[in-house]
Amino acid sequence: MSFDIGIIGGGQLGRMMAEEAYKRGWSTIALDPAADCPCSYVSKEIIVGEYSDLDKLIELGKKSKVLSYEFENVPGVTLEKLHSQFVIPQGILPLLDSQDRLREKDNANKHGLRSVRYANCPDLETLEKILKEIPLPVIYKTRREGYDGHGQVSIKSREDIKKVLPYFDKHIDGIIEERCNFDYECSLILVRDKEKTITFPIARNIHKDGILDISYVPGDIKESLQERIKKASISFMEQCGYYGILAIEFFVKGNDFYFNEMAPRPHNSGHYTIEGCNTNQFLELDKFLMGEELEEPKLIGPTLMKNILGRDLVNLEKLKRIPNAHFHWYQKNGIRELRKLGHITYTDMTLEKFKEYEKRLGIKE
Repeated sequence: MSFDIGIIGGGQLGRMMAEEAYKRGWSTIALDPAADCPCSYVSKEIIVGEYSDLDKLIELGKKSKVLSYEFENVPGVTLEKLHSQFVIPQGILPLLDSQDRLREKDNANKHGLRSVRYANCPDLETLEKILKEIPLPVIYKTRREGYDGHGQVSIKSREDIKKVLPYFDKHIDGIIEERCNFDYECSLILVRDKEKTITFPIARNIHKDGILDISYVPGDIKESLQERIKKASISFMEQCGYYGILAIEFFVKGNDFYFNEMAPRPHNSGHYTIEGCNTNQFLELDKFLMGEELEEPKLIGPTLMKNILGRDLVNLEKLKRIPNAHFHWYQKNGIRELRKLGHITYTDMTLEKFKEYEKRLGIKE
């Protein structure tokens, strides 16, 4: 049987891609290590296997008209083999560029997106040299596979250096970043085809313990700054030769913005688009993959998205009582305190109104 879209990864992002595809009459199949992954409740078939299993990936490719991904860390050598055999409309370059934080930062600065100061940091001796150029506080990040605060160490004092030693002992490659005393973080999602590049409204993000907690739009960002961010991001995508979807996170300090990281897949901060815009990030990615014309996104009204982690379940019923709540449950197997289990999008909702409801309902921080 041939499926329209094959998805590498069957998590919540793959699930929402599959949901939008289903509405358009397109079939999906996904590869995931877990047979009961979130995508399994929507996709016609799940191939159970590791993302590094070339045989399973080839099976996915043979059963799909086009391939896409919701998981970044497929080994580069494996990606190159897939790219030579199957149709991957986004290509593999944005994946390869985003898999390594050093390569990612170098690439951003080369193509017009300024970042904070950073340096390659493979060992303690190098770290000591870096600290003479980039003074404390700094952040150590593994070059690969870090997400939601994993693989990151905040180094505020000399005493904190010992927290990085286990990475050096295991010869894990890392980088040091200047600690940016930014005002806030925001993110932009773009989708580009051969004809045009569309951009979704810029979301302002609030993190808790290194994990995205809330995204809201509009984010009280000056219109002139938003236009500069959009213009620079579109130029970056075009210069790099990227197609498909791209999410870029920025730090904002005053009227300046700094590249943080990018992801060539749907992004957590873009979940608000499902109810908050006339179209959404998953639908536009699917349309790109299937060769349909992209639609320019427009914000319907003020919208706020709240992630639901395991630790948030104690407040879930109260959160669902806030007006205009759109609840998305990912049907993941297993509950952990910091695991993303779902999200709630509130339409006609500002951050101020949301905070008022939290206080009124006695929702715990």
